[in-house]
Amino acid sequence: MVCLTENRKPIESDLFLNFVPRMKQYFLFFIVFLSGLNALIAQNVMDTIQTDKGRILVYSDRTWQYSTPKNFDGVMNPYLHGLLAKDSVYRFSQRWDNNVCYTSKGNDLTRLRDTIWLCVQDSIHTNYCPPIKGIVTSRYGYRNGKHHNGIDLDLETGDTVKACWSGKVRYAKFNDGGFGNLVIIRHYNGLETFYAHLSKLLVVPNQDVVAGEPIGLGGNTGHSFGAHLHFEVRLYDAPINPEEVIDFKKMVTKDENLLVHGGLFRKGVKPEVHPKDNERPQVTPAVAQNKVYYKVRSGDTLSEIAARNKTTVSKICQLNGIKPSTTLQIGRSLRVR
Repeated sequence: MVCLTENRKPIESDLFLNFVPRMKQYFLFFIVFLSGLNALIAQNVMDTIQTDKGRILVYSDRTWQYSTPKNFDGVMNPYLHGLLAKDSVYRFSQRWDNNVCYTSKGNDLTRLRDTIWLCVQDSIHTNYCPPIKGIVTSRYGYRNGKHHNGIDLDLETGDTVKACWSGKVRYAKFNDGGFGNLVIIRHYNGLETFYAHLSKLLVVPNQDVVAGEPIGLGGNTGHSFGAHLHFEVRLYDAPINPEEVIDFKKMVTKDENLLVHGGLFRKGVKPEVHPKDNERPQVTPAVAQNKVYYKVRSGDTLSEIAARNKTTVSKICQLNGIKPSTTLQIGRSLRVR
């Protein structure tokens, strides 16, 4: 009997050694190609659903999100954007991106040289809702040698977290940078709010929300020790002490207006002292060498300022080198004595 293998020609060793690694290369290329194809297929829109809140895009990987208008550039406050982005001095940028926390690079708002009036709540968007009715467990500022860019509010896992102002969801997914499940909302006033460590997301990117609408359930995801809500307020990616805007004890906004200046963005800065509720602002305690100054606020007139400080319009004009017809800039300090 003759063994069949004896009639086979031996494989040349050099040819075999060259053939095997080449097959490995082809195999790896094929795997990479398939993974790229799968990623591409996963992003394909399989269906669209029209709802009262907008058009929903449904993807083949069973994820979905609201679509945005073709020409939407993420600008929610055109007036503020015109000051910050178009001014040749500031040139601050801010994109609309559903995949990253921060959409700009190098926005140093401590460089602001002027004071900008930001309308926190206007005649159209008048509502505010506390994100969660919990006590403050950690404030904005330095903590254990690191800067804490937000404020922590106590809650139980599963508690409903709500949008504090109306706006549009820019980001809603798990964030591996420490936030865990994170929702970011860009508001009509130009601010963005961050809601971190959620146990569940109740909104999707590009969804329009109104103040008080549920956006997630409280939790302990990400870099967190115990269930709580990490809440941030940002302007063009620069963090602001949330207590500049919100009274977390009374659960109301401190003022319908916010005077934005470079000092707001210094790390660790404490909130400014605001006047008591329903009380007209009094003379700013900037007294030196018997000089008294008053900071102009929204709605002020020279006659009101003069009456409030027991002086006359002509005296204020004389002390400040202005005319009775001069337009008062919000945030300007006027000498009244």
